[in-house]
Amino acid sequence: MAGWIDRLRTWARGLKRESVALWFACQDPGMPWTAKALALFTVGYALSPIDLIPDFIPVLGFVDDAILLPALIWLTLRLVPPPVIERARARADEWLAQGRDKPSSRAAAVVIIVVWLAAAVALAWAVKPRWLAPR
Repeated sequence: MAGWIDRLRTWARGLKRESVALWFACQDPGMPWTAKALALFTVGYALSPIDLIPDFIPVLGFVDDAILLPALIWLTLRLVPPPVIERARARADEWLAQGRDKPSSRAAAVVIIVVWLAAAVALAWAVKPRWLAPR
């Protein structure tokens, strides 16, 4: 059992490193725009202090952390040119070696809040009571 937990911890540390590396890769001038767009989305999602699907929602709350985020990181890393990701990983290793935590993205948190508000408005409009309907 301990071996499985150690592998899980190593995997989680690797995800943290890769999300920080993608954050640095977004700042690299050698980053193609398509990879940069996906990396910005992935990094925003990974570094946002607010989850798109909150963890308190049974099953779905952990699906984004366990499946969606690693898949986004993997896909993004495949699009980043090797020299760019090597430089970004070196910067991420320095960042994490200094004891810094992963960066946080307030802008991504704002986007997630806007998405939740838009979803709430759309749901309210879709199920509006009859007394609110125009006559």
